[in-house]
Amino acid sequence: MPLDLSQILVIGVSSRSLFNLEEENIVFEEQGIEGFRKFQAEKENEILEPGTAFYLVKSLLELNNQANKKIVEVVVMSKNSPETGVRVLNSIKYLELDITRLAFSGGEPLAPYIDAFDIDLFLSKDEKDVQVVIDSGISASATIYDPPTSFDSTDNRVKIAFDADAVLFDEESELRYKTEGMEAFHKHEAENEDNPLKEGPFANLLRKLSSIQEHLPTSIELTPLRIAIVTARNAPSHMRVIKTLRKWGVYVDEAYFMGGVSKDKVLKAFGAHIFFDDQDTHLAPASKLVPAGKVPYTSKSPLKKLNEDDKINE
Repeated sequence: MPLDLSQILVIGVSSRSLFNLEEENIVFEEQGIEGFRKFQAEKENEILEPGTAFYLVKSLLELNNQANKKIVEVVVMSKNSPETGVRVLNSIKYLELDITRLAFSGGEPLAPYIDAFDIDLFLSKDEKDVQVVIDSGISASATIYDPPTSFDSTDNRVKIAFDADAVLFDEESELRYKTEGMEAFHKHEAENEDNPLKEGPFANLLRKLSSIQEHLPTSIELTPLRIAIVTARNAPSHMRVIKTLRKWGVYVDEAYFMGGVSKDKVLKAFGAHIFFDDQDTHLAPASKLVPAGKVPYTSKSPLKKLNEDDKINE
């Protein structure tokens, strides 16, 4: 009988996101598949160092023990062949990660397999794969930044932080701000605070996270899975965010309305295992302190075109 994943959070994580494989990637780029295969064979019993998504994955899997049932499933997805992936498998076993489902595509793109594995969130360092997934609308997806220079992984809770516009919500409000200015943005949001924002690429993921909180043995206020919104919004645009989440029936533990102030120190204080945003200006400083992932705009997005035009004019 097929496994019912409707009540299980399924994370698809590339091997380069889970482990630090940057040296191996350089070998592949410089020496090709034969040099890479030889390098991996020589080192297949050397355990890999943690990558950006390692502590997120480890902490999420530990929620299964607290729930006394499987509420999180992790699928390692790699463009390695099964042969060159042995080192990854050895590292998973040595580090006692409860991961049983794997996809080794032998150089083929991973994006077509997201739906086949029922992935709710796909994390990768391959921007092309992430873009295809975002364009498809099948799953939340983000391009992982390099690991932070220092990260406190001792908190046994899972902490996930999201930007609001163009991540949890659609990009309409952010586009208005960028094209019409702050005053027009605040006026529109205040006038429409009772009208829910439209769903963004991570809306379904937020709902899934909220739903699995209900399977944990604590009250919602004491949940070991904490969700935060860290957004550049501030008053008077903050109420529309709060009321939208209420309409969605989603519980968020913490919210920080930054009003344009840098997000990095708040994210460090929160202790995010991962932070998702759509803008490099927020992600670059944050990624030095906490694991971070960039949520791309769809290929047809007006915001994507606007950003590309801005870069041309720089």
